[in-house]
Amino acid sequence: MTSQSDSEIPKKLSKNESIKEESDYLRGTIVEGLADDSTGSISANDAQLTKFHGTYLQDNRDERRALLKEKKEKAFSFMIRVRVPGGVCTPAQWIGINRLSGEFADGTLKLTTRQAFQLHGVLKGNLKQTMKEINDTLLDTLAACGDVNRNVMSPSNPFESSLHGEALALAKEIHDHLTPRTTAYAEIWLDGEKTAVGEEIIEPIYGKTYLPRKFKIAVALPPRNDVDVFSNCLGYVGIVEEGEIIGYNVLVGGGLGMTHGKITTFPRLADVIGFCLPEQAVQVAEEVVKIQRDYGDRSDRRQARLKYTIENRGVNWFKDELHARLGWNLEEARDFSFESTTDRYGWSEDADGKWAYGLFVEGGRLKDFGNSSEKKAVREIAEEIPCEFRLTANQNLVIARISGRDKEKLESIFRKNGVRNPTELSALRLNSIACTAMPTCSLAMAESERYLPTLMDELDEILIGLGLSDDSIAIRSTGCPNGCGRPFLGEIGLVGKAPGKYNLYLGAGLDGMRLNKLYKQAITHDEIVSELKPVLEDYAGNRAGGERFGDFCIRQGYVKATGQGADFHD
Repeated sequence: MTSQSDSEIPKKLSKNESIKEESDYLRGTIVEGLADDSTGSISANDAQLTKFHGTYLQDNRDERRALLKEKKEKAFSFMIRVRVPGGVCTPAQWIGINRLSGEFADGTLKLTTRQAFQLHGVLKGNLKQTMKEINDTLLDTLAACGDVNRNVMSPSNPFESSLHGEALALAKEIHDHLTPRTTAYAEIWLDGEKTAVGEEIIEPIYGKTYLPRKFKIAVALPPRNDVDVFSNCLGYVGIVEEGEIIGYNVLVGGGLGMTHGKITTFPRLADVIGFCLPEQAVQVAEEVVKIQRDYGDRSDRRQARLKYTIENRGVNWFKDELHARLGWNLEEARDFSFESTTDRYGWSEDADGKWAYGLFVEGGRLKDFGNSSEKKAVREIAEEIPCEFRLTANQNLVIARISGRDKEKLESIFRKNGVRNPTELSALRLNSIACTAMPTCSLAMAESERYLPTLMDELDEILIGLGLSDDSIAIRSTGCPNGCGRPFLGEIGLVGKAPGKYNLYLGAGLDGMRLNKLYKQAITHDEIVSELKPVLEDYAGNRAGGERFGDFCIRQGYVKATGQGADFHD
């Protein structure tokens, strides 16, 4: 009797697969859980399903110990993520989301690295009403989280040129095409009626168990890589000739999450696999998603992203599979280059004479605190000045489509509310990103959003002394290695390892086309400062003309260059 080889034995599926399989297209027992007022929580299975609806069950970790002593339930609440396709938001939508953040959440607005809103601290009893009122603004939360395609990103100011508008239009078209079709969302949150339809009609792209893990897409337009397109599962880079986007280079297999101590997990940059015409881009997106649906690892969620499917099977295999499904072949990729991943700050003029103001939002958290009332100021602008809003992939805000006569009015509102002018801040601070981390993220191992400003204060003093305040250096901080703040694309990257301790990474490219590498492991705040100071001093005194900090760190031998994800741990 012959036995099956290990490769032939079917792997046991992860628990999440059975949860999805048995959920009746993401319904589960969410309705019953919301009605149970004996707890502020919901069941573990439903907590997985509500992610697809755009909300995470969390608790305030600052209060855990005291509540445990009192033998009380954890301080449960929900984070709601609001999809904003391409980061575009109208003043009416801003006013509506701003109101909900004060009425039902913790009073702050978090701008995410995927051009979305997050509301924190929503109690279970207010969850359905909040979700309904978000939909009343004509935004939604469906597929903001979960094993589906997430918010599709595009360049932050689509009116910078007519071409930026085309990139935004593609992002929206892909967003709409890949949105789940289940009616569960409307039934649970909007009191919609359940529709009896067949399986293939319910989810023609995703099927009954959706994707093995989350899926991310971005559209970029050189020379600015503000969406970090290489960090996405699927990316499109607009190719411009004679003032027109003639098509898009297609990138696949990016992703930044990893697990400490697991060398089989690593951040990975996307591979450029070819070129498609604008009218072919949506079909490409659908087929790439379907390949991941059919071949992604559903047994180990640590290996379930598209980057591992491609890493394990090979780029050539993926291209052949994609071409077979498309029924035609991608053309050869076109040449392109990026200059930076940074945002523009202060005033810039659009192609048609309108103006846009780039506002730095530290940690992506708009709030009213102390002498600064940023959140109040932006609300006043939404109420008083005709404009449109653009959430950036760097957690900042572009207030766009402003007439020349309203420029002084906007500046006056900012001055009145104590909002800092970006010209007053170091270029390092302006290029900083921090994930939420403590106290609400269950995965956080260390502080991030609450920590990075303290570190920035000390580094700013060093930069001033070295004459580096105006030099763009990208610094990214996260409380864990899952990569929400894209730390592995920071020229300086900080990743939480334990309470008060971080892994320090150096050497990424400011253009977003090279990963960084571990420099020092599990170091404290004082050690971070003492390790970075001599490197910055060396950079100030010995850099070549125009040399970027990440490039300098490699040339000087502080770290080796990371060619691709598989080299990350070398």
